[in-house]
Amino acid sequence: MASSCSLLSSVMLLFIIIFFSFSEANEILVGGKTDSWKIPSSQSQTLNKWAEKCRFNIEDTLVMQFDPKKDSVLQVNKTDYVTCNTSNPIVVYRNETVMIVLLRSGPFYFISGAKGHCQQGQKMTVVVLSDIHTYKGSSPAVAPSPVVSRGGPAIAPSPVVFGDGPAVSPSPVVFHVAPAVARTGAVSGLRSSVFNGPLFLAFGSLLLEMVF
Repeated sequence: MASSCSLLSSVMLLFIIIFFSFSEANEILVGGKTDSWKIPSSQSQTLNKWAEKCRFNIEDTLVMQFDPKKDSVLQVNKTDYVTCNTSNPIVVYRNETVMIVLLRSGPFYFISGAKGHCQQGQKMTVVVLSDIHTYKGSSPAVAPSPVVSRGGPAIAPSPVVFGDGPAVSPSPVVFHVAPAVARTGAVSGLRSSVFNGPLFLAFGSLLLEMVF
């Protein structure tokens, strides 16, 4: 009996690991290129124009690269975003490679920390879809491109954003950055299709056979 309980616990742990391996989270290169965090050359080239065409989900990671000696990224509230107030940031990012995890739905506001840059259009609003929109498809699925794959060498990320709260430093090997590649968009809905289909039934049958 004890051995059966131990086996059941092991199988359930494996089941949980498989479930979370089908996460829809992606690492998204802001602006589609490494030097996009800068004063836009025209109104049509602002990062907000790019963000409006993209679909952001909970647990997606924004990736930005810039010279930390010349610029920074400030996460701010809506009022400071509109007024370009750099004196009261929620989080300040000064790393060469900034990685920001979006762990809630709703808007996130970012402005440049360099003097005068925000007033010249170097700012961005990212709106994250709720789980309802993500899984039921009530919002058009426009994938940002390119994205950064998870298979490359580890890069120490900047503090992770938890909503509008304080920055929390993550484990240094949680996120991996590789050269930008085009996103295929095949992951959306993968978790639900796997666990509602034949693979889930087969896994359940195997679990029962191993336990009993």
